[in-house]
Amino acid sequence: MKIKSYETFIVPPRWLFLKIETDEGIVGWGEPIVEGKAHTVQAAVDELMDALIGRNPLRIEDHWQVMYRGGFYRGGAILMSAIAGIDQALWDIKGKYYNAPIHELLGGACRDTMRVYSWIGGDRPDDVGRAALEKKQAGFTAVKMNATEELQFIDSYEKLDRVVERVAAIRASAGPHFGIGVDFHGRVHKPMAKALAKALEPYRLMFIEEPVLPEHNEALRDIAMHTSTPIATGERMFSRWDFKALLQSGYVDIIQPDLSHAGGITECKKIFAMAEAYDVAVAPHCPLGPIALAACLQVDATAYNAVIQEQSLGIHYNANNDLLDYLTDPTVFDYHDGHVRIPSGPGLGIAVDEDVVRKMAQTGHRWRNPLWRHADGTVAEW
Repeated sequence: MKIKSYETFIVPPRWLFLKIETDEGIVGWGEPIVEGKAHTVQAAVDELMDALIGRNPLRIEDHWQVMYRGGFYRGGAILMSAIAGIDQALWDIKGKYYNAPIHELLGGACRDTMRVYSWIGGDRPDDVGRAALEKKQAGFTAVKMNATEELQFIDSYEKLDRVVERVAAIRASAGPHFGIGVDFHGRVHKPMAKALAKALEPYRLMFIEEPVLPEHNEALRDIAMHTSTPIATGERMFSRWDFKALLQSGYVDIIQPDLSHAGGITECKKIFAMAEAYDVAVAPHCPLGPIALAACLQVDATAYNAVIQEQSLGIHYNANNDLLDYLTDPTVFDYHDGHVRIPSGPGLGIAVDEDVVRKMAQTGHRWRNPLWRHADGTVAEW
């Protein structure tokens, strides 16, 4: 069997899908995307696929090493996301070839279902108490929200008070044991992050996420000294080498690699295993499409330390096209009691509706994240 051809599809709301076809007619799907840079990743996929056309798609580890090591310059968001989507598609082909879900080819599942959480509140969180109650009533057991709007290095405690008020509203409406993740989104610099982490501690959060930007991970030591709340980070880290120093530091409790950014199924399986050796949990980042979510769940199934899965159903980015729109059988992602069953079909375990993909690719997108500025005119972290 050989890789015969491939196509990429830029589809709304902000995704890029990849289809790889073999000479035996087996098709695999992947989701190589950097939010806001879909066309750039599309070009990287084109370049990487030059080395794969005509090759045996089942030699996934070798293809991964060629894509990663075959170029003098390596790593980073664009290249690793392109590798990730190709890797997902190759695993999808392999699973279909052997008529087995990917997790069976990775050693088999150690769980039947995966806990999931839902987003609330948007980029500038508002009315989150009501939104959290609605998610609880819909069957979710946990939510995540952005913590703050833009924050300067040293900013007003009034802004921190508003964060605390919003979290208090969730706790009051959803109850004392409902899971709450608060995403600092890299918007908070170390001085204010220490203060905010301490202020939120009484609300017994599930985790605080990316309290500082990943380029400042050394600051996690100071933040960890100010709170007992679990610290999560990693969505903007792209390989096992990126995670190595973080895990060795001992100041992270949950890592959040993204299966569409951090080298795909092949690489993330290794990252998950590294984290387990350090007694660190995994909660994969995935505010993306159905292919990315399916890839996450296949690896989650095999990972003892995977604790909860992000998913994008109803997220504020998906205003006109949502997670289930591109599937022929959306019930594969039915959520019950805050959990989803691990997809058991061949490959990724989902059936992509190619007709819908092709139709929506005619619309495409040029999604860009917001550009924020502080009151003094300086650029703010989004």
